[in-house]
Amino acid sequence: MAYLVQRLEQHSELLGEFAELLEEMQAHYDVPCPTRENILNGLKERPDASEIIIITEQGTILGFAAFSALYPGPYLQPGLFLKELYVRQRYRSRGIGQKLLAHLAQLAVERGLSRIDWTADANDDRLLRFYDNIGGTQKPEKIFYRLDGEALKRLAN
Repeated sequence: MAYLVQRLEQHSELLGEFAELLEEMQAHYDVPCPTRENILNGLKERPDASEIIIITEQGTILGFAAFSALYPGPYLQPGLFLKELYVRQRYRSRGIGQKLLAHLAQLAVERGLSRIDWTADANDDRLLRFYDNIGGTQKPEKIFYRLDGEALKRLAN
């Protein structure tokens, strides 16, 4: 079977299925999930700079990558930040994640971008092996921070 990687925007008929995939992802990470209606609204109202590519087989979404362009990066070069890479549980170990990342790398090269950055769960050995095997390099000199909730509101005021 041939996989097809495309922009989510090209397939509004798949938004319901994509929302279901996001629900599966939230359950996988054991985090709360908004209602289906809120997911669909979030997809329609997401920031213009955010992009989503999906990988399908015979019209079924198998996984996705969500990303945005960044500037500046090392040597003042632009790049991409991969926010999410997710493949449905039943389709893992079939090369789908690698296909999504290869497509993302192709987009970066076509756009003249110098790199792709992402984060990974430090406790997920299988995931870390996957990223290591595709040629990703861990950057232990960097620490990931997040400002959210009350701290975000406090700083905003």
